[in-house]
Amino acid sequence: MKFGGGLKKGSLPVWLALGTGILLFLSFPGAVGLWPLAWIALVPLLLALRNVGPKAAARLGLLAGMVHYVTLLYWITIVLGRYGNLSLWVSIPALLLLALYMSCYLVLFCIIVNRAWKHREILVVWLGPLLWVGLDYIRSFLFSGFPWQDLGYSQYKALFLIQTADLVGHYGVTFHIVLVNSLTALLCVLWFASRSTDQTREHIMTLRLRHAWFYAIFPALFLVLAALGYNFFRYQQISEIAVKREKMKIGIVQGSIEQDLKWSPAMRLKTIDIYNELSEQAIASENPPPELFVWPETALPFLINDNPYFRRLQKSFITKHKVWLLSGAPYFEKIAAEKVGQQNEYLSYNSAYLFTPYGEIEARYDKQHLVPFGEYVPFSDYLPLPGPLVENVGNFSSGKPSRPLSCKDAAIGVLICFESIFPKLARDWTHKGANLLVNITNDGWYGRSSAPWQHLSMAVFRAVENRRSLVRSANTGVSAFIDPLGRITGDTPLFQPFYLVRDIPLLQIKTLFVSFGHYFSLICLLACLPLWLLLKSDKQSGK
Repeated sequence: MKFGGGLKKGSLPVWLALGTGILLFLSFPGAVGLWPLAWIALVPLLLALRNVGPKAAARLGLLAGMVHYVTLLYWITIVLGRYGNLSLWVSIPALLLLALYMSCYLVLFCIIVNRAWKHREILVVWLGPLLWVGLDYIRSFLFSGFPWQDLGYSQYKALFLIQTADLVGHYGVTFHIVLVNSLTALLCVLWFASRSTDQTREHIMTLRLRHAWFYAIFPALFLVLAALGYNFFRYQQISEIAVKREKMKIGIVQGSIEQDLKWSPAMRLKTIDIYNELSEQAIASENPPPELFVWPETALPFLINDNPYFRRLQKSFITKHKVWLLSGAPYFEKIAAEKVGQQNEYLSYNSAYLFTPYGEIEARYDKQHLVPFGEYVPFSDYLPLPGPLVENVGNFSSGKPSRPLSCKDAAIGVLICFESIFPKLARDWTHKGANLLVNITNDGWYGRSSAPWQHLSMAVFRAVENRRSLVRSANTGVSAFIDPLGRITGDTPLFQPFYLVRDIPLLQIKTLFVSFGHYFSLICLLACLPLWLLLKSDKQSGK
């Protein structure tokens, strides 16, 4: 089947859809990161949808989606190939299937917008952003959720464009991007129509323009300008607040332990020594030294109990320097035989431990949102384990919500790896009183790809949405400090042992996003329903 089949004006719509896929590729962090392109990236596709049928619209959406998501998620082949020991004949089809799934949302978007163009063109301006955000919301929880690199995340470096995230989250930034794209597409259509209209139809064109300006163009421009004004105002306001608030000196350590060796028993002592040495360097470089150190996800590749590795950690670092330590480590919990009706069984957790300056366990957090087919197998009673990939990672159990981890003046909300891409988890921590967010992760799986930078970009929005400093410690990078404005105040190179120390402001602001703004994406989805019913009624009435 050819994408150009049945399309009017030859292959132009195909090239326009292809152009959108390429512009989206250029917009996102990692490979290129030209974030301003996101504000026009959808315009070619929106124009291509105007004069085609529903089936052609679906094909155009599929084309744009596959170009975008294959180039965005290419690192899947690195994860499956290098660390899952799967051949290209398996990893490439897996990438294509994931890209196809992600593209299905864009296909549905194109089909509905195509109908809007034909029956109420000004409705595209409002239906476009509402529908896009609504579909992103569905993708955030369907099949356990994979909200990787929603459109708004492309703006993580544009600090004066993302401050509205403390109102309605990163979805609000996505809404404004699609709104600008939809408005630009409508203006292009009206401009071309006005140039081609003869004198006998000038009156109709005048009414059409008035209608568009009153119901779409003026309101949309007002909303965009209001968002810009809020961004500038809020940036200045939070900057002043952050300067005056109490601070905590924190050290990040990036051990850069090879993924292939990370769980080797022979590497346990060496791993402790690497983190100890880097931490010692951080202490020697600062006066006064850091009060809290943050080590990455599973930086301690052993069980935290009375064993020689843990005792070495206590004596050689924690009690020696009297510092707090937050580090990732596995945790096993025994299930009594009487509860399972057979011999004792164990539940394993991907956990974060907070150790006091006396080497005691102050608190533990168990990861709640696990990576499907990485840390657990969905429908494992019906599906076989996916071979080497899961064997290398483990089959973890999901933890339960808990209170923030208390460390001196800091109440810490922990996000382990994949959890940083889910706004709800960070919001829940803040709602419970956390004044500091910590993201510990191991991005070594991604290799030297765009994925570590993509992962970092999403953590930036967790800081802005909640107006909390975010400390990110990654095994191989990118480790970073992110302030409540979303500024990256320090980051590390990939695959290099490194340490960073910063004074971090501890804010207690409760944002609108934390109160009820997190419902914005659901509201967008529900708002699509009356617009869809309006389109259906227009079709039935013959408009």
